[in-house]
Amino acid sequence: MDVMEGCRHLREYKEEEGVEAYRTIHAWFISPINSKARGKKAEFCYCHICHNSGGKRLHSCLSCIFFACWGPHLKDHVRTKQHKLWVDLEYGNIWCASCGDYVYDSELKDISDQHIAMSHQSLGLGVLYQGWQPSNKEIALLKNNPKKREFSENSKLGLRGLINLGNTCFMSCIVQVLIHTPLLRDYFLSDRHICTFSGTDQCIVCEIDRIFQENFSGEMTPFSPHKLLHMIWTHAHHLAGYEQQDAHEFFIAVLDLLHRHLIHKTSILPSCCTCIVDTIFTGKLQSDLVCQVCKGVSTTVDPFWDISLDLPAVSPSLPGTNPQGISLQDCLQRFTQPEHLGSGAKIRCSKCNAHQESTKQLTMQKLPVVASFHLKRFEHSSRLHKKITTRVDFPEILDMTPFISHARNNINKKKVYQGIPSNNKYVLFGVINHIGNLDAGHYTSYIRQHSDMWFHCNDHQILPASISQVLDSEGYLLFYHKQILEYN
Repeated sequence: MDVMEGCRHLREYKEEEGVEAYRTIHAWFISPINSKARGKKAEFCYCHICHNSGGKRLHSCLSCIFFACWGPHLKDHVRTKQHKLWVDLEYGNIWCASCGDYVYDSELKDISDQHIAMSHQSLGLGVLYQGWQPSNKEIALLKNNPKKREFSENSKLGLRGLINLGNTCFMSCIVQVLIHTPLLRDYFLSDRHICTFSGTDQCIVCEIDRIFQENFSGEMTPFSPHKLLHMIWTHAHHLAGYEQQDAHEFFIAVLDLLHRHLIHKTSILPSCCTCIVDTIFTGKLQSDLVCQVCKGVSTTVDPFWDISLDLPAVSPSLPGTNPQGISLQDCLQRFTQPEHLGSGAKIRCSKCNAHQESTKQLTMQKLPVVASFHLKRFEHSSRLHKKITTRVDFPEILDMTPFISHARNNINKKKVYQGIPSNNKYVLFGVINHIGNLDAGHYTSYIRQHSDMWFHCNDHQILPASISQVLDSEGYLLFYHKQILEYN
């Protein structure tokens, strides 16, 4: 059997009948290419024997207009009509009853890919990503150069300093963290981005893609991210100018711009977005308001890209003693504990039909792939502006199980809580620090390369670091990656 051109029976069928029947079936009942076709699929896509549209896989006969469930109904038609070739109505694969197997045909695969892309675009989902397929010239080059470039365990590929363009250390440290975010790196290095902008230098996703290519090019001289800075100034006016900006504000602004440019010219609702930014960074925060009279619960769920954690004021330590501090887990415990809102902030209870005192509790309903924590070290009020230098101990491995909704809501049910499997562990991969005070400060970052190599990034300078140095740093923004990923 010729693998690229299907089996003998399919080749004979194509010689006599062509591919129009397959093209029609695919365009109307597999990947409907317009709203009319989607309506016809919903109305007529069912087994012509049992009239069941769900359950067993539906197939369409290539020789006549007949749909049948996988199994006896399909076999009955094969036996009575001697029609041997069928199309799977879910994936468009060809089943040959004579061979007793699915067969591959490159011409039909091209038709399938074309219709899938058209269907994707007609639904307002933008241009469908197509994986790289080598041309004949590229295949020849690969055959003539069989030796592949491999990465050693101590490879420095991906490490490249960034030139400070004038108080832009806040940008440099965020860019370094994004470059070393594993799933984001895999997305850009596999050439997944398809630009939907018509003009040049308008898409920030293209610019981030270019920065990834520059960082992983093997070039070691510092790189100038001036185009990214100009685009941020253009789209986020509050960050424009040569003053020192807040790294946390820049991080949120970059994610927002990436998110908006990824869904540009599509009808995707931001709340239903599955772009790479939302896939990696978006979690869901559950807020429960409990009426103190009837104990009724009102729940709302909101998406988040990061968690901002208040730092308590800690009195200075005595000379010769260890500085007083708290842990990241303490901050998360305070963030997720019930808060009594008091008589001055009564909420209208729908059950009591009156304004009542209530308690509010925040928990994580859905954990993101990358958990980003913002330690609120900068305090701004009408009277003063100061930096909070409270020491926060943060771990290399963080278990988020105690802070997800079902765990916090059942915290008193010890047996149930302890029986919950913990697949919610995160590993530290990036830390951003602020050195100095509000008037004269500087940002640097620690990033993890491979599984256990750490580096200190200070604009154009990158130096090796140890995990003890990382964990001993002050910490302003902390980035954790989920250890076990879950796929739908």
